[in-house]
Amino acid sequence: MSIGRRQFIRRMALGGAALSVSPFLASCGVMPVAAIKNEAPLNPFLDWFAIDERMIAKVMAVLTRGGADQAELYFQYRRRNVRQFEAGVAQAPQIDVATGLGLRVVVGDQFGFAYTEELTLPGMVAAAETAAAMLGTAGTIALPPSYHFVSHPAAYAQDIEMADIADESQEQLLQQLDTTARAADASINNVLLRWSDSDERILIATLDGRLISDRRPLSRLSAQLVAAKGGQDVSGYANVSARAGFDWYTEERIAELLKRATDRTLIQFEARQPPIGDLPVILAAGSSGILLHEAIGHSLEGDFVRSGDSHYAGMLGERIASAEVSIVDEATIPLQRGALNVDDEGAPCGRTTLVEQGQLRSFLHDAASARQFGVESTASARRESFRHPPLPRMSCTFMENGTHDPGELIAAVDRGVIAETYTTGNVQLGDGDFRFQVKNGWLVEGGKVTMPVRDFQISGNGANVLRDIAMVANDGHLDPGGWTCGKLGQRVPVSHGMPSVLVPALSVSNAPVSS
Repeated sequence: MSIGRRQFIRRMALGGAALSVSPFLASCGVMPVAAIKNEAPLNPFLDWFAIDERMIAKVMAVLTRGGADQAELYFQYRRRNVRQFEAGVAQAPQIDVATGLGLRVVVGDQFGFAYTEELTLPGMVAAAETAAAMLGTAGTIALPPSYHFVSHPAAYAQDIEMADIADESQEQLLQQLDTTARAADASINNVLLRWSDSDERILIATLDGRLISDRRPLSRLSAQLVAAKGGQDVSGYANVSARAGFDWYTEERIAELLKRATDRTLIQFEARQPPIGDLPVILAAGSSGILLHEAIGHSLEGDFVRSGDSHYAGMLGERIASAEVSIVDEATIPLQRGALNVDDEGAPCGRTTLVEQGQLRSFLHDAASARQFGVESTASARRESFRHPPLPRMSCTFMENGTHDPGELIAAVDRGVIAETYTTGNVQLGDGDFRFQVKNGWLVEGGKVTMPVRDFQISGNGANVLRDIAMVANDGHLDPGGWTCGKLGQRVPVSHGMPSVLVPALSVSNAPVSS
């Protein structure tokens, strides 16, 4: 049964008054100030822009006129708010709003894609014609007789109110953090604080007639401290992020953030450069998930596997690590920065076991990749915005706990290092070679932690590291920081983590000192 325009809008705009904006004003980029505050409706596309089933059906028909194995309309609204506090001075808030539609049609392993910020019927049809023309195929396809809404479980709140952009509470928080950080130690002479939040709403219309909506809150608080003592200038950094609003940042979470930033900064006055060469390395729990993500996780994404760029192409079912190693990508962990209720093709997200007790069990697939492999999608389609087509991507990626106490790993090392916090790094996807700069770490001698070390690099090969892991501890957790992953020019929020693991040998070298 077809849904009428008023019923369509009522189904989506659940609660909350909104200021209506004409499609003409929206297409010109004009948005009244009141409209970008907490008055935003659950789905602005249907309320502000009056997009109904008739319009969606018309655009879908044009998009798929040459045939299609898959097609979707991806509507997105996102408001971002950034506040900074540096050298004791509050910076002016940075606010931006983006609204638009991405259209994609897929035939075989080819696709056409276009986007528009003009959410009028003529504007959307013109974009659909552009995407369809990229394929130039001839054929017919059965369009859905009607569209229906599909619900999904929620890993984060759908009715959250992000802090009002005019609210002074964010500035007051940063002022308090600045005062507290400076009072922690007399050597701290500068503090850079940054708060950011975004309120994102999406609506996906699929070729099989499904309508999927999601509201994706995201927030992040970071602190960078600069300190000087005895002729040394050092800096340390910490941040925390979640799919949550301002109220999630409790006194306990803020105190822990400042403690991490302070500890990472002040310990550098005592730290020295580690020995260099091929040494045993303990990758610390939580933060070392960045290495798992970059050096191993990307090689398990379906598009890289199919292209042959991944080391793991053709190895499904084979043993690639010790039996202690299991790796999972799970998008539905509540409130995590990388969490998603549905992927960007509208598939409900869940848990994908990539490596189980050392055996390669699955790759990460979007719908197109899954068709090419003859398997089900793992709901791993992600895109940066409506301006980008989706790609198979990670969400919350982690190694599961092993059986060893962390102390056993240290006791097994005669002379080596612990890599604890990371700054920059690079990975060569094809061969898996990596190099990461470690800001904070520890020297291990004779089975004991003896002194802090700083500013060194570890390098090796991702596949070799996974294969060579000797011990996996039972202290695993997701890193709380606000990580963002880049792939083929697209950046998306992610989470990652792992327990402490012992790698028998990695190359350890000096790195340029970064203050």
